[in-house]
Amino acid sequence: MNTMYKVFWASVAEDDLKNIILYIAKDNPTNAKTILGKITGKASSLTQLPERGRTVPELQDQGIFLYRELIIAPWRIIYRISDKKVYVLSVLDSRQNIEDILLKRLIEI
Repeated sequence: MNTMYKVFWASVAEDDLKNIILYIAKDNPTNAKTILGKITGKASSLTQLPERGRTVPELQDQGIFLYRELIIAPWRIIYRISDKKVYVLSVLDSRQNIEDILLKRLIEI
């Protein structure tokens, strides 16, 4: 029997997703809708087996193993698991300097 987890979105992750979709929609609204569905669908799939995501390599290099990610190229869904909850913390474009962005956000918490 698979344990079900509940997925929660942090406001910063919601903002990340909104900004990605708005940027794409400027040139291609249809593609933006498709990408929105892919990202939210992948995040929703974390209700089952959230441990399947890899640890975030940039944070692992800093000795931080609490955070995991799923890839929907070129985007990365960063999340953490606590009890039976999954917290989506960021949705980032992997072409950016992820390490700087994540470390800055962790320091601000």
